Amino acid sequence: MGSIQDALEQAAQLLSANSDSAALDAEVLLCSILQKGRSYLRTWPDKALDDQCTELFWTAITKRQQGLPVAYITGHKEFWSRDFQVTPDVLIPRPDTELLIECALKLIPVNQPCKIIDLGTGSGIIAVTLAAERPLADITATDISNAALTVAQDNAIQHGVGRIQFYVSDWFAHVPSGLFDLIASNPPYIAEGDPHLQDSDLRFEPQTALIAPDAGLKDIQTLADQARHRLQPGGHLLIEHGYNQQNAVQNIFKNFHYGNVQTYVDLAGQPRVTYGQWNP
Repeated sequence: MGSIQDALEQAAQLLSANSDSAALDAEVLLCSILQKGRSYLRTWPDKALDDQCTELFWTAITKRQQGLPVAYITGHKEFWSRDFQVTPDVLIPRPDTELLIECALKLIPVNQPCKIIDLGTGSGIIAVTLAAERPLADITATDISNAALTVAQDNAIQHGVGRIQFYVSDWFAHVPSGLFDLIASNPPYIAEGDPHLQDSDLRFEPQTALIAPDAGLKDIQTLADQARHRLQPGGHLLIEHGYNQQNAVQNIFKNFHYGNVQTYVDLAGQPRVTYGQWNP
């Protein structure tokens, strides 16, 4: 049995050829197995790992060497300071999407009800986070994948926001009639054949949640079109998109006669979320 420090050093060395964050990956994987925070690793570096933990750790490291994302190995990923369950049926939550949450919270009243829908919810990070931050909001979430919706529903229960209405639906196809104050989505927006699809984590994520025809714009076009018929007058549309799609997405919004069209940049300074207001 080796110590925590020895195991982490060996693992980081093994992962260095496969990961830009080898030491961090090793720590996160070991913390998941030990069910401890990273501070524990620093407090007890000389503590010996028992045989079971050692075996589980090296199994996890082997999976990471093969390229499997850390979140899929641990089954968890943090988003908006909350822990979310993830499986290979859903995209891994990314910090970029927190910008969409920031934009949405500025539009949602704190002390009065409103109706929100999250289209293509995946793991449910948008719907669950908005429900937790705005308890008076009436929230609907959809996904075309039954498996993804199961993950989202589990996350809603975990975070005590079981009131979200979930529907298996291709965008609005099976959503009951009614108008919304806010429509939000992080749809597929990567172009077919994009070389980034062969990079790291993207190889293992559900391709139907990543790729869209027409240079990655088809689903955004569909959403902007359908949303016009499901927004209250003065309602809001927020869509996350690729860093190089700002002009195209703004043109889509404007062609469908949304007003106040603007794009917000993420922490890296990249255009990431476009907003439009529906004023028929």
